[in-house]
Amino acid sequence: MTTPPVAPTQAPVSADGQPASTHPGAPIQRAGRRPAVVTTAASVNQAVTSVPGQHGSSAIFAAVEGEFGWSRDLVAGVASFGRVGGTLLGPLEGWLTDRFGAPLMLLLGMLLGGAALIVFSRIETPVSYYAAYFVMSLGFSIGGFTPAMSAVNSWVSSQRRATAMAFVFAGQSVAAFLVPLMALGFTVFGWRATLVVVGLIIMLCALPVSLAIRGRPPKDASARAPAYAAGDFTVREAVRTRAFWAIATSHMLVNLSNAAVSAHLVLHLKDEGMSLSQASSVLPVMGATAFAAHFLGGYMGDRMDKRIPAFGAMLLQASAVALLPFAHTYALAMLFGAMWGMGVGVRFPVLHAMRGDYFGRRKYGTILGLSSLPLAIGMTVTPWLVGRIYVAQDTYMWTFLALAAFCLAGSFVVLLARRPERPSLRTPN
Repeated sequence: MTTPPVAPTQAPVSADGQPASTHPGAPIQRAGRRPAVVTTAASVNQAVTSVPGQHGSSAIFAAVEGEFGWSRDLVAGVASFGRVGGTLLGPLEGWLTDRFGAPLMLLLGMLLGGAALIVFSRIETPVSYYAAYFVMSLGFSIGGFTPAMSAVNSWVSSQRRATAMAFVFAGQSVAAFLVPLMALGFTVFGWRATLVVVGLIIMLCALPVSLAIRGRPPKDASARAPAYAAGDFTVREAVRTRAFWAIATSHMLVNLSNAAVSAHLVLHLKDEGMSLSQASSVLPVMGATAFAAHFLGGYMGDRMDKRIPAFGAMLLQASAVALLPFAHTYALAMLFGAMWGMGVGVRFPVLHAMRGDYFGRRKYGTILGLSSLPLAIGMTVTPWLVGRIYVAQDTYMWTFLALAAFCLAGSFVVLLARRPERPSLRTPN
């Protein structure tokens, strides 16, 4: 009797059509609804943590300045101090995410950040102000952007990566709509009571978000040297490419203005004669425009060379920052908000999806943490430096124009980020 031929066993493949990684940190599956659940959870994480940690920070600073009468550089300088933890631990956060998984990092970080925000509501001195803000920022750093983006990069195929990351950044845009509500709470209930509620909401969201992103299988003791998927870079390989440094440098140059706007926008608009409610109402315009622009960026990023939409978005952001010192009226402030939202909205998903496309899934968290180190250093210094220059000159004019020039430079640097040659399938030592 002739034995029928046995069909060869097909190696498992990922959603990209590449050999699926079998390393201990790989997700159990990528089929069905799982990527959508992970993306939604990451978006929720960005929405709730970005209210006090990003979009609403300037409103918090304005409330603190109004109660204590501290100097502008002391009040806004806390944003620089708060980012020190994220700056120093950025590469470590990426490594921890790759090592222990995004679910644990998100859970611990959101619990720590929410608890610190409640403690922040009890501050009375500059020392307690800086200490509480530092711990809050540290929590939202280790339990925020890096693990959220790493989870999405791991679960979503490269053909839809930019669009999926657009959904995550849409969560940040939603946070802008919540800032006026927080500012209203400051007016009606006081900023201290309002921040307690915000902290509790974040802590209550921590467990559901973490459970939604779960999916790391138990470690297999036999997998002592798991194979990398084809095209995945090691950290050493990534940092030796021109693309790594071009992305990191352009991201740093353009995000200097993000740090300044986050810390000083509401303060600047109040200096122009607007009330806290009026100044805060510009944030939903930024958020609404960015919300739509995220999906535009995702659509373009999945269909063309990502450097092209990134370049255009950075040019638009530079134009918005150059307009800001001349925004003496509410209408011009709204125009700034729309231009800013469009530029930032397109840029965010495109730039981060570019990292995933270029360097793969396996070490995305560590590579993101390392490439964000120059960015984090710049964003750490900027809020304090802008406040210091404001105290000396009593104007934001020259600092905003300088930041616009940095954005312009970043738009040209990103064009240098050509896709590096992909490594072959191999097993690391």
